Amino acid sequence: MGDGSSLTDLIRGWDGLAVVTSLDAPTGTWMFIALHDDTLGRPVGGCRMKQYERQEDGLYDALRLAEGMTHKWAAMDLPYGGGKSVLAVPRPMQGDERRGLLQRFGQLLNSLKGAYGTGEDLGTTPADIREIERVSPEGVVGLPPEGSDRPVDPGPYTALGVVAGIRSAVGHRFGSTDLGGRRILIQGVGDVGAPLAYLLAEAGAEVLVSDVDEARARQVAEAVGTSRVAPDHVYDTPCDVYAPSAVGATLNERTIPKLKCAIVAGSANNQLERPEDGERLRERGIVYAPDYIINAGGAMAFGLMALGREPGPALDARVEGIGGTLSAIFVEADESGRSPVEAARARVERVLARARAEQRGRGGDLDASGRIWFNGHFTVAPELIGNFDPASGRGPVEQSAPAASGLLAPEARATPLSCYPVPHLMLSPTSIWE
Repeated sequence: MGDGSSLTDLIRGWDGLAVVTSLDAPTGTWMFIALHDDTLGRPVGGCRMKQYERQEDGLYDALRLAEGMTHKWAAMDLPYGGGKSVLAVPRPMQGDERRGLLQRFGQLLNSLKGAYGTGEDLGTTPADIREIERVSPEGVVGLPPEGSDRPVDPGPYTALGVVAGIRSAVGHRFGSTDLGGRRILIQGVGDVGAPLAYLLAEAGAEVLVSDVDEARARQVAEAVGTSRVAPDHVYDTPCDVYAPSAVGATLNERTIPKLKCAIVAGSANNQLERPEDGERLRERGIVYAPDYIINAGGAMAFGLMALGREPGPALDARVEGIGGTLSAIFVEADESGRSPVEAARARVERVLARARAEQRGRGGDLDASGRIWFNGHFTVAPELIGNFDPASGRGPVEQSAPAASGLLAPEARATPLSCYPVPHLMLSPTSIWE
């Protein structure tokens, strides 16, 4: 995680729109909301709850994940921008302490006036997101009304998309999409990895599972009828497909030389520790399915449901279309002599460039809530513009060129938030819930 940089250094070096920070005094949790891009719509991305060695590592995670969401939404060509939130907890949160933290996070979302929407991610559950929604209905995306029979867990949809992506990669590498007899090692059998194991076993694959939680690995292995691999033997275990489905950055200059697989295709976010790791995989002849493409099923399904699409075969088919997207990316990569990472990024840039051109042609627009957009950005409400005191970390947003066409400003006087533009809009890490 990170490189030892401070919170301020990380934010100054980032190319996103804004970072919101707040220290939750009752629990000692740092809350980070990273808003990377709003070209296609308001930033949307899940809420991660995790313990980190340093609070800066939590921010670093939020920044990387938010950028990944920009790429994910653009690759799917859905009307959302890239954002992510991280609750960097100092210890496991349970019971009333957890509920209180989630409720205060909902209040933080309310202060953004709809500028960011969240959902489930690593470390949070559908029940957690429901708790947030009770405080901030506008801050949660895709969760069905209480009592509805619509699904509340995106994990199975993510797994469905990963299976489609694995079929695509297997077809590209071996000439057939049939998974029968293919040896697939799943690293992490949690909310996505477990249903992924079941789906792959049903498709006839030889499934191997690994997890740092030995009890969970044993439970899934026994249910699926397969074998377990010790966590420290994942990278050097022979297999057709290595499916990283837990934490990110498992693909790096240390692990890639050890891999004994033909394909890397899994559900984890930010699988590459560094961008050049995609080229390292290509040089080894390993087909890599870019993570933000193959793991987009959950975000896609809940994003579409938020737009009115109903669960059912048509939605499942749309998620399974991830396989076709990856096939096109693999072909483009081969034809251009680039890695699939670079081909996927080119696809994303084409979508964003088209959207920016359309916005320039319109010269500004109104969204459904009446907020003004210009070149894809929320305008700052004039009554919220004032002077900010960096020493105290208090005060409303300070206008500058491009902050006036940047993110919708929070009402800093009424909430424990403060902000100033660096270079777009930076929110001070000194604000504390009192």
